[in-house]
Amino acid sequence: MFAPVDAVNLWPFAILGICVAGIIVLITKLRVHAFLALIGVAILAGLLAPRGSLPGEPAKSHWVQAVEVTASELGVVCGKIGIVIALASIIGVCVMESGAADKVVRRCIAVFGERRAGLALVTGGFLLGLPIFFDTFFMLLIPLARALRLRTGKDYTLFVLAICCAGAVTHSIVAPHPGPLAMAETLKVDLGWSVIVGTLACVLPVAIGWQVAKRLNRRCDVPLRETPGLPLAELQSITSKPESELPSFTASLLPVLLPIILISTASFLAAFGGAKLLGPAWPAIEFIGNRNLALLIGALLAMVLVTRQRRLNLEGLAALLGPALETAGVIILITCAGGAFGGMLRYAGVGEAIRQAASGHDVNLILLAWTVAVVLKFAQGSGTVSVLTTAAMMVGITQGAELPYHPMYLFLAIGFGALGISWMNDSGFWVISRLSGFTERETLRTWTVLAFAMSFAGLLETLLLARVLPFK
Repeated sequence: MFAPVDAVNLWPFAILGICVAGIIVLITKLRVHAFLALIGVAILAGLLAPRGSLPGEPAKSHWVQAVEVTASELGVVCGKIGIVIALASIIGVCVMESGAADKVVRRCIAVFGERRAGLALVTGGFLLGLPIFFDTFFMLLIPLARALRLRTGKDYTLFVLAICCAGAVTHSIVAPHPGPLAMAETLKVDLGWSVIVGTLACVLPVAIGWQVAKRLNRRCDVPLRETPGLPLAELQSITSKPESELPSFTASLLPVLLPIILISTASFLAAFGGAKLLGPAWPAIEFIGNRNLALLIGALLAMVLVTRQRRLNLEGLAALLGPALETAGVIILITCAGGAFGGMLRYAGVGEAIRQAASGHDVNLILLAWTVAVVLKFAQGSGTVSVLTTAAMMVGITQGAELPYHPMYLFLAIGFGALGISWMNDSGFWVISRLSGFTERETLRTWTVLAFAMSFAGLLETLLLARVLPFK
């Protein structure tokens, strides 16, 4: 099935194994802080990488470059997600402190009933999650899960996993998320059809994920714990207020929905030729739809809301936001360290080693694409990187070959594989763990299991559809 052992460079796989084992031991056994563990292992991956493989060699020594490139990769990731996480944390704490989250929860329970509160999060969140990064999406909605737990007194695990069900699959499958957007171009799949097919294909894995979430909720009932930024006693006092003292429903939704609307509008228009469609108006729409600016607008609205509701002055607002930004800082550091680790594994040649092992052999390409994406997601944490790397590899493998089904099925297989195994080098893992109050073990027992279940369900769906409806 795969290339002979002597034809494949096995050293990248050894680096991968050493680093994965190192992370597990450092974090779960020795209780080393995740940031220190990930940075240390990222440097180790650079030291173990073949000489000459790191940028800047041989002008500087291999050992120096292992450290320098790790720092550089951390900075690249921070530039992409630092502002987003900080602003989303501000929105989250303001939405909670103002009573806006509790207002939305009360309306949801009134419409769907207490028994269907989790289902309301899944269905509503699925639509909201189509255009926005999963990490940002989770940070914006987790206040609703915490407020629901206080309101109902149960099922906190279910409410957290409902948000995960809603947003995780679309991030890997549906444009305008960056991974699927670039993958459609790489695989030469029509972008418009990729959005339609990807959205429809997400429905079954999300439905299965919801059933898995209900089982996980029964097996792992995580209590509502203190998280930095909003003590439980204060949260309880907010949820016990009469509804007349809460902000209006529209004002409560606006700080969360407006950034999502701005980002999604700009993203979809860009994907379908916004500059040609709108002409001179496009730069303004692109500007306010930039995720950093859109979240800044949402943060400003949230700060105005909490200031009015709590009658705060600027000093009081600063005191309120301090703990939230401290929490965001920890998440940013851990997330960026995970990104640095993923970058060092790429320089170590893990992706190329997988390509060499599979190239030129008669294998099920859908299964291969899914497996490679899962391995890469497990190895370096980023679903987007997994999608882009796997898509490029599959183009090389399938070049000149006649597929027995439409290339869209490779698109789906890669996207579902990139959901794969989410663990301690995945930014989403740490965002879920820190903001929900889950321990690392609880996050592995719930979110990691849920993510793989949806990923595997997506693989089975893709294999079945490719056989029954090849569209060739």
